Amino acid sequence: MERPRWRLTGTYRVIERVQIGVEYNPVATEVVPIATVFILTEADRRPALFLGTSSDRIGSPEGTQAYYLTASKLVPRTPVAVYASLNYSEWDEGINFPFGGEWYVHGGFSVRGMYDGHQPHAMVNWYGERFAVSLMAVWLDTFGISVAGGF
Repeated sequence: MERPRWRLTGTYRVIERVQIGVEYNPVATEVVPIATVFILTEADRRPALFLGTSSDRIGSPEGTQAYYLTASKLVPRTPVAVYASLNYSEWDEGINFPFGGEWYVHGGFSVRGMYDGHQPHAMVNWYGERFAVSLMAVWLDTFGISVAGGF
């Protein structure tokens, strides 16, 4: 089955710390659930901690989910945020360890490096108040764009 060239996602915040949604791959006519539960919100001396599920990493076979526990934290006195996950991958049938960091440059721009447990990716992002655009280097050799909006 051909994997996504386009992927559409929608999420809804049910209550302050719970989001649910779907991912849709129109090429494969695939719809999968996504969800995030924030266990802890970030504070000066503690990271954010959340549980979630989504389709497995980029390039995964149809219908494979990932289930993760992620910690994220803005590094004090810097414009850098980092994250690390403990991730169960249905594709791998096992655990992997995604991680990454983002440097908030200026004027809504940032640069993100990430490792999905198997492959590296890089992004240049621009965040507006209700809109964002990201230029992606998937596997550092396949380029794409992500557009997000909120209301």
